Amino acid sequence: MSKFFYRPTVGIDVSADFSVAAILAPNGEIYRKPFKIMHNRNGFDYLVDQIKKVEEEFSMKTAIFMESTGVYHLTLFHFLKDTFEVCILNPLITNCNKNVDIRKVKNDKKDALTIATIGKFQDVKYSSNFDIEIYTLKSLCRDYYKFTDSKSTFTKKLSTDLRVIFPGYRSVFSSITSKTSIAVLKKYSSAEAVLNADRVELINLISSNSRKGLVYSEKIYKKLYAAAEEAAYIGLKSPSLFVKVINTIAIIESLEIQIRNLLAEIHILMRSNRISDEFKKNVQLLYSIPGVGDLTSITIMSEIGNIKGFVKPKHLVAYFGLDPSVSQSGKFNSNKNVMSKRGTRIGRRALYVVALASVRKSRNGEPINKVLLNFYAENMKGKSKKVGLVAIMHKLINYIFSVLKNQKEYELRDPKIHTKMYLNKQSKPAA
Repeated sequence: MSKFFYRPTVGIDVSADFSVAAILAPNGEIYRKPFKIMHNRNGFDYLVDQIKKVEEEFSMKTAIFMESTGVYHLTLFHFLKDTFEVCILNPLITNCNKNVDIRKVKNDKKDALTIATIGKFQDVKYSSNFDIEIYTLKSLCRDYYKFTDSKSTFTKKLSTDLRVIFPGYRSVFSSITSKTSIAVLKKYSSAEAVLNADRVELINLISSNSRKGLVYSEKIYKKLYAAAEEAAYIGLKSPSLFVKVINTIAIIESLEIQIRNLLAEIHILMRSNRISDEFKKNVQLLYSIPGVGDLTSITIMSEIGNIKGFVKPKHLVAYFGLDPSVSQSGKFNSNKNVMSKRGTRIGRRALYVVALASVRKSRNGEPINKVLLNFYAENMKGKSKKVGLVAIMHKLINYIFSVLKNQKEYELRDPKIHTKMYLNKQSKPAA
């Protein structure tokens, strides 16, 4: 039974510019039919007045329920949370309860009543915590990955255009978006421009941007000139295509500036007093796990938020969307179940990067994480790479849960020794 069973409840269906609220009396009957509130000062004040009327009439505190709808619910939640008990529901919970009637009806008024009913009668999980600075940090991290993805998209576009107008250019530089490559393309965007360029001037341009000396620069110049001769023979010669290259480079450079700004702001925020010492300590605990980098630890911790909301490691597994989906009916039980992927996408992405690093070796040949590398090599034989990496991600979740719950840095132990320590610990209370 829900702890709000004997209390009045408010259900709010949140939209971008307005919301619809419905109020249930303590006995479960509709006290106030669904009504519309605008997302402005008057609308918020009107909602508060209606809630206070309920509390005064029944001499009870209300419970307010709303869905987590991207960013639309944040202002209303932040406005109400200091005065009332506000509960944020996962949309997956409410979606499962919205189609209980035979007749198919979908509107904001019905949804508001459904949310109020769920909160009152069902013992569902909800969240009431909201830290502005952690939310800001999470938003900055997510924007970083979005801009990084956008940069990758335009880098592929630049590569595609160069294949058409400058075949062979991609073989000259290790990366077409390196500082030297971008400098050359901005000044000599076509094969003809490279062929007509002053040799000394072009070599000096390569040398000043690569900082590898004249010998290296002359070697690159020869490769570039040879590629330009071939491109002049087989490449397309449309001036408009050259404009595309210049525009794409401008976008890539702009994205690089934004990415640097985001990284700088993330680290400024992490060093500031706005972030709690507890959160900073948790970031350092994650950083102690081999394969977890500085930005990765901040990203994972900002996605988790408060570890106290997770009782078991499997809860954290489900939050990251790594839990297997289930398909079963009668005697049929599917053996082709995939990850649910219902959790945090950015957190899962950061965890995947850590899994990749955990099964690699450093430049000196030492494993990044010897235990995980051995597990991957010994237990994942005959299985696809993705299956193996998902298994590693599961183990990393256990590591993350352990270091955060125990507030101790990660210790690299042989699994046999760890099992022996665990059994000894379990046998002590029985002695």
